[in-house]
Amino acid sequence: MKIDEIQIRVRYGETDQMGVVYHGNYALYLEMGRIEWLRKLGISYKSMEENGIMLPVVSLSINYKKSAGYDDVINVKTQLKRMPTAKIEFDYEITDEQGDILTTANTTLVFIDKNTGRPMRAPQYVLDQITD
Repeated sequence: MKIDEIQIRVRYGETDQMGVVYHGNYALYLEMGRIEWLRKLGISYKSMEENGIMLPVVSLSINYKKSAGYDDVINVKTQLKRMPTAKIEFDYEITDEQGDILTTANTTLVFIDKNTGRPMRAPQYVLDQITD
């Protein structure tokens, strides 16, 4: 399945008094990885929403292995777990500059029709971009 990787420099405001990344900020890092993964396929959240499709997270699992700190550069690797249906699943691996695994994670998102609030199948244009 398609994989993408981005780098993020940890900002001071993302850390606690000890200079360690606050655990809740990892969800933001995953979102950044997911958005860029889609963007590189030519798909944007904004255009999906403008076309009446919402993509909320319905499941999030994070396993913390090692801490990241202020000014560290972390790598967020995002990988599609399987072909989307009404849901789309991603696996993630966050590593430090030495390649040590800091965090592994998984998210499940569901395609929702903005007008009805009901789940829907993945749009064909999304499937087409993934299979290219």
